[in-house]
Amino acid sequence: MNVQDVLVPCGDAVLEGILALPTEPRGVIAFAHGSGSSRFSPRNQMLAAALQEAGFATLLFDLLSADENERDVETGLYRFDIPLLAQRLTGAIDWLAALPTTGSLGVGLFGASTGAGAALIAGATRPARVRAIVSRGGRPDLADDALPRVRAPTLLIVGEEDTEVIELNRMAARHLTCNHRIILVPRATHLFEEPGTLEEVARLTTAWFMIHFLPT
Repeated sequence: MNVQDVLVPCGDAVLEGILALPTEPRGVIAFAHGSGSSRFSPRNQMLAAALQEAGFATLLFDLLSADENERDVETGLYRFDIPLLAQRLTGAIDWLAALPTTGSLGVGLFGASTGAGAALIAGATRPARVRAIVSRGGRPDLADDALPRVRAPTLLIVGEEDTEVIELNRMAARHLTCNHRIILVPRATHLFEEPGTLEEVARLTTAWFMIHFLPT
């Protein structure tokens, strides 16, 4: 496994990331974390490790620059700016397409919390590149009018006890025209902190990407 720190140019920002490349990757999964999180999110790192073990390359990267993150911590200015976050994720998809090591690979998107809205918008923006999308405890409703334009098969994973977010996912799913599913993880709350629940998210996520990255 080749793991390297990278700088991802996205419009007017250069964002820090971690790119992990197996020897013969099935595809590359880009992560869009939730508000207030970063590429060092232990939950996303655990999920990235599971995907790497299954043969996927992964890109964990910060959606905000260091200066933007500092302002966001103080003011909350950027964390719900979903169009900006989606633009950054789309920039990362284009960057992966330009790299010799990942340019020929299909892209999967994994979005957590508000990052799910950004992932769906980015998927709608780059339908030829994005093969599948997974949301964990996400806010797909924040993708708004992009939802009917999503073409990639989409899995919405929500904790069984996260009742408010379940309803938001069901509302968003009614606007999706792509192949999609909602799966509720038993006993899980919003952050999947209960024993075994994050492992179940990893299993579901890996299975979804494996199915939709089968050779054509």
